[in-house]
Amino acid sequence: MAGVYKAILSVASRKRAGYAVLLDPDRADAPEIGEQANLASRYADFVFVGGSICARHDFDAAVRSVKANSRVPVVIFPGDSTQISPAADALLFLSLVSGRNADLLIGEHVKAAPIIRRHGLEVIPVAYMLIESGGTTSVEYVSQSRAIPRDKSEIAMAHALAGEYLGMRLAFLEAGSGAPEHVPAEMVKAVSRYVSIPVIVGGGIREPGQARELVAAGASLVVTGDAIEKGGEAALKGFAEAIHGPRSE
Repeated sequence: MAGVYKAILSVASRKRAGYAVLLDPDRADAPEIGEQANLASRYADFVFVGGSICARHDFDAAVRSVKANSRVPVVIFPGDSTQISPAADALLFLSLVSGRNADLLIGEHVKAAPIIRRHGLEVIPVAYMLIESGGTTSVEYVSQSRAIPRDKSEIAMAHALAGEYLGMRLAFLEAGSGAPEHVPAEMVKAVSRYVSIPVIVGGGIREPGQARELVAAGASLVVTGDAIEKGGEAALKGFAEAIHGPRSE
């Protein structure tokens, strides 16, 4: 069992759930994203790096800046096969099982696999599912795939189980960056009880209380993105305490 995946399981066991902060290279240049990583790693268990497009800045430079400034594992959360860097500790090998876009089910993976092997990156296979959030998010638009209706937990359950049977090690329920609404707690509860692999939840989580509710529903890892930009250190601390419980100083 490789290091970062083992750490995800360990954190979920020791702290109820893990906390990851997602940094998007399209929103910050390398020096700025490094500063964000330094701040995020004071409270989060993992720093994720990636975005739907990553068109504005050099991805490898961004990852190297994050790695140089992070105290916790740096994990690539790739939008496509171009978002790979040997500087990261691991890469989420996301297969968009909720969609029927062949490129995001297997096509981009075939392009990426030889590069990942050359870099020696730890790979974590993930069953990635888009969940309806009340609006069209970047990932939904770019992936050209329909999201699972937010009131259809049984559909998410079946997709997550299929991913588990295909050998994927995590199930990711994603509302999308900046989503109007986060993944319903009822769906998280249903999926986490139905599969034996850990469940990650991200997108549209704006308040620590929402994160706490998702952890109570069964999320093993909660991901926030906008919080670091909009709320700074106070927001990160609030989310960390909601997910882990209050820290003893």
